[in-house]
Amino acid sequence: MNVPLNIDLKGKTAVVTGGGGILCGSFSEALGKCGAKVAVLDLRKDAADKVANKIKASGGIAMGIKANVLQLTSLLEAERTISEKFGPCNILINGAGGNHPKGTTSNEFLTVEDLERKEEGFKTFFDLDLEGFKFVFDLNLIGTLLPTQVFAKKMIHQKNAVIINISSMNAFLPLTKIPAYSGAKAAVSNFTKWLAVHFSRVGIRVNAIAPGFFLTDQNRHLLIEDDGSYTLRAEKIMSQTPMQRFGKPEDLLGTLLWLVDDHASGFVNGIVVPVDGGFSAYSGV
Repeated sequence: MNVPLNIDLKGKTAVVTGGGGILCGSFSEALGKCGAKVAVLDLRKDAADKVANKIKASGGIAMGIKANVLQLTSLLEAERTISEKFGPCNILINGAGGNHPKGTTSNEFLTVEDLERKEEGFKTFFDLDLEGFKFVFDLNLIGTLLPTQVFAKKMIHQKNAVIINISSMNAFLPLTKIPAYSGAKAAVSNFTKWLAVHFSRVGIRVNAIAPGFFLTDQNRHLLIEDDGSYTLRAEKIMSQTPMQRFGKPEDLLGTLLWLVDDHASGFVNGIVVPVDGGFSAYSGV
């Protein structure tokens, strides 16, 4: 991996939740490339180990840890392991998150006819499952809150301690069909700003990155047909993205490393940075 910014993170410990995924796996590799000791946390131990092994294969220091961002005991155990082997966390990336089908409507717009549809799996707004909706909020918001509570305590008064949360384009412009995810990511953006103010006098900066549309394991089946062509939803996304492509993981790394580096962004605190190919700037006209 080639990193876009040459920053020195030697001696620092970075913790990345959701680190086994495509985007946060790329974050983990970039931090490792810059010299940080990287703890890759994921619910899937094999995915965390895969990323950690890539970092180690390129000369970095890393370990994969199975952790559930919704279970305090799991996070406390992970924190103990990381502190013993790498030292206390200096950089926390809250990347775990996602959506759930039970918090998703079948159609973009409600019609009167939809209210009469009885086929299995079809959901209007009125059919949204409370548990599914709650799961999405918990995974994205509580899954940011709990790791911050666990890891930030030892970050207080460290030099150049940084927390980066992962928001989404949905936080700026809610997408159709996914009210739970849109609302949850808006909450993450708001929480980022609150936390930045709250931690501002104990030496911890808090910012967020809001990716636009990137192909990941979670959304690929929604955007790409079996033959490799775009789905209807992907075509609509392209029509609203001035740069006319999906983002690539490496498109996020410059923003990540800028926010991590105190020399570059030491007075940047409480912002949410869109990385979206112009999506949030385009009115559609």
